[in-house]
Amino acid sequence: MAQWHLRSRRKPTGGLLNRRSKKKKHQRGSVFLETSIGGKEIRVKRTKGGGQKAKVLVIDRVNVASRKSTKITPAKILSVTDNPANPHYIRRNIITKGAIVKTDIGSVRITSRPGQDGSVNGVLVEEKK
Repeated sequence: MAQWHLRSRRKPTGGLLNRRSKKKKHQRGSVFLETSIGGKEIRVKRTKGGGQKAKVLVIDRVNVASRKSTKITPAKILSVTDNPANPHYIRRNIITKGAIVKTDIGSVRITSRPGQDGSVNGVLVEEKK
């Protein structure tokens, strides 16, 4: 797979850039893992410096915080209703930060980054009257 997330090989005029040095391993990013709805599946990756990052691949629950109470309650995710990151993620039920999901207790906006945090947290969306 091509490394599309590094610096472009082209100048703004369209010409090729002359490389000063080769691309190093620490300069590359990681591939975006799409978090979908289903049974819980988490992958742990080693990061630079020996740390670890938990990446959620599949999840069926979200930790919901309500603005009215200080309680955090888990809720079952039913579907994705809105995703400002990409309109195609709604149809494919891909969960990213900022996505609005339909749960059994109401609509929830995701506040965590499932592909980086290892958990799915959200805030209950109040319906406008």
